[in-house]
Amino acid sequence: MVMKVQMSGGGKDRAAIALALWLFFVIFFMVLSQQLNLEIFFVLWLIGLLVVTELTETVYVTPTHLRYRRGIIAAGVIIFGIIVARKVLEILAS
Repeated sequence: MVMKVQMSGGGKDRAAIALALWLFFVIFFMVLSQQLNLEIFFVLWLIGLLVVTELTETVYVTPTHLRYRRGIIAAGVIIFGIIVARKVLEILAS
């Protein structure tokens, strides 16, 4: 007996919806607290992306969208490092 396994795009859609909801809540609370800061928004976006990727990653099969997402995460980590370095230099300069 041969079983056919069908992969649906539901996981990718749920990941996008979860990330969009996360970003909506981040923006909502930033506006509510009147603290609109692009650096904080970027860091919270990166945290949300890392959580969503960790929860949707498969063990044996790597879909194309997960490979692209890893590239985006790598770029995000580099930008995060730049943000941290700038903040450290600000603290040391004062």
